[in-house]
Amino acid sequence: MRSGLRYPAFMQKITIRRPDDWHLHLRDGAMLRAVLPETTRHFSRAIIMPNLVPPVVTARDALAYRERILSALPEGAAFQPLMTLYLTEGTDPADVAAAAASGLVTAVKLYPAGATTNSHGGVRDLARVMPVLEKMAEIACPCAPMAR
Repeated sequence: MRSGLRYPAFMQKITIRRPDDWHLHLRDGAMLRAVLPETTRHFSRAIIMPNLVPPVVTARDALAYRERILSALPEGAAFQPLMTLYLTEGTDPADVAAAAASGLVTAVKLYPAGATTNSHGGVRDLARVMPVLEKMAEIACPCAPMAR
């Protein structure tokens, strides 16, 4: 049913040329090599989930995982992995700040311990991650909570 409202011509159509995937599990090894070509066929960027075994918990881990992703890209693919860190009770606020400032890390993912695949190392006591969350708020680094 049309409302009868008229919009200027520039508001009649939206074209999304290559969208982003805001929650991508690439995993590693054979799964990475299987999923990545399909992803790059449809998406230009993706927020990469860090719950691998072992998880991506430091800037060094994120850099290594990003390199594995980039080396697995199909030839000629234009794709940007947006890396995340896996928040643990041992996460270093300074490491998060440095990773975010460098542009390596886009967000930090909060997994309650045991809530989903590979989340056994997740957060059990929110008070223990408050220094990291406070640093993230200070530097405007998004926290990506686990979806229900």
